[in-house]
Amino acid sequence: MATATRLHTVLTQPHCALGVFVPAGVHHPDIQCHQLDRLAQAGADLFEIGLPCANPALDGRLIRSAYHRALVKGEVIDRTVGAVAHAASLRPTVVMTYWEPVLRHGPEHLARLFAEAGAAGMMVVDLPRDETLRWHRAARAAGLSAPHLVPRTTADADLRTAVDGASGWLYAPASTGPTGYRGPLDLPALDAFAQRLRAASQLPVVSGVGISSPALAAHVAPLVDALVIGTPVVRALLSDPAPAAAVTAEFAHALRTGIGTAPDA
Repeated sequence: MATATRLHTVLTQPHCALGVFVPAGVHHPDIQCHQLDRLAQAGADLFEIGLPCANPALDGRLIRSAYHRALVKGEVIDRTVGAVAHAASLRPTVVMTYWEPVLRHGPEHLARLFAEAGAAGMMVVDLPRDETLRWHRAARAAGLSAPHLVPRTTADADLRTAVDGASGWLYAPASTGPTGYRGPLDLPALDAFAQRLRAASQLPVVSGVGISSPALAAHVAPLVDALVIGTPVVRALLSDPAPAAAVTAEFAHALRTGIGTAPDA
């Protein structure tokens, strides 16, 4: 089955899908592949693989630390391609990146590279408006979807421009803070924003950022088509990789049952 079709199938199933964010290149490739195997077995429906960069402006301390560790090891592109290839052999996989490494390595080249590795899409979270057309052309030529992250502060008058040309999904952050935010979520505001996105586009709506516990995930799940957890899993991967699968399983259980089994973390 084509990678884009696999992703669409996951995002249009009756229940909210669970995505797991994994920063590439933090561990040896063999260890990372084993981690991805365990996360898939624990309940991940899709993977979001992070391409490390030096200034991840939307990320908090923990993911910044993970990216720094990966950059110090070197061979970031090769390690990311390897992680994407293995992740895509397990579950539909989307690359998460910033524009700086895309521009540095070439949008057309990077799109082809990750498409050949099996990625279904590539989300550039800080895509400059004046580079949107170039990126969409590069992604489309490579056969990649191009999801858009749409800030909740986007005004109604700008919403159609913000979603124009997007494919795969629209990403609605659950929090207006950086990744790793561990405070309360304004669920009515997220629900209202998800509805605005659905009115502007037929694409599935995915959320993440600040979904710090299974209990919060259980409350976000009815509002969106999929949610992505990052920091809770990355925290485990950086300290002791073994519990990362257990963390994922707790979130998967919350999405299946609507009940969070772990305290906020």
